[in-house]
Amino acid sequence: MNGNCKVFESNEGNVFKYVFTGEDYVVEAVLYRYESFMKRTVICCSTMSGCPVGCKFCGTGNKFIRNLDSDEIVGQIIAILSDKKIFSSIQDAERFQIMFMSMGEPMLNWGNVESAIRKLHSKFPKAELLLSTIGPNEPENFNKLLKLSCEIEKIGLQFSIHKAWDYQRDILIPYKDKMSLAQIRDYGILWWKETGRKPYLNYCLDGTNGSKPNADQLMDLFSPLIFCFTFSVVCSKDENMKDAGYKNLSQIRQFEQQFLRKGYNTRIFNPDGQDDIGGGCGQLWYVQQWMKEHGR
Repeated sequence: MNGNCKVFESNEGNVFKYVFTGEDYVVEAVLYRYESFMKRTVICCSTMSGCPVGCKFCGTGNKFIRNLDSDEIVGQIIAILSDKKIFSSIQDAERFQIMFMSMGEPMLNWGNVESAIRKLHSKFPKAELLLSTIGPNEPENFNKLLKLSCEIEKIGLQFSIHKAWDYQRDILIPYKDKMSLAQIRDYGILWWKETGRKPYLNYCLDGTNGSKPNADQLMDLFSPLIFCFTFSVVCSKDENMKDAGYKNLSQIRQFEQQFLRKGYNTRIFNPDGQDDIGGGCGQLWYVQQWMKEHGR
């Protein structure tokens, strides 16, 4: 990307926050190294500067600056790989994942995201291209995603749901024109039937949504034959509230056990770097600072 770039490294040395700024944008991306870059490399990139969705746990609030074009999305990946001098060698990594899940709702910038996916697949044909969405009510875009997912088998899909009932989810994710949980289920079933791949459901436990009724409701909605779950900690969105996140992994694992007993494929995402550089989902500390400095 054009403009300035600053890099922040976590204390354990495996997570790196990249902050790109220009006259009219600020963008954060995160690089995760698991054991080594050649073992597993994950890059979470942004699709927007700011975001209009307004998730309560996200550092952008509902402050939207602008969409990123496809070159700006791809440029984050190129800049990060070049900085770490692994642009050429990453092709030989055991696992390389590019996740569209840092800042911005990708389905509200679909034209540029689709173009970026095609460009990245051309450059890195073995890379997994994983898209995370809250499910805005954009049927045409989701039809195009389905078509592209059938064309490119490296595309993965994850819905960020976080609550077991729509009325609770509406409070956490106040964006009005979005799919209901039942609509997410129906699209996920369609996507699975057409692609042969299971969609994931991201569920952040915050201390209020980890009871058995919550688990039962989720399991009633989403079949283990079709859906997988990612259970996450909730990170503090503000660097001045670093200890505010819900980080009780033992309770998260207890919640997960209910799904494992029913045959679900699950994973727990506990991001390193969340306490010192804001490496967790929604921890857009440097975006917040830029917005304050620019009167946003």
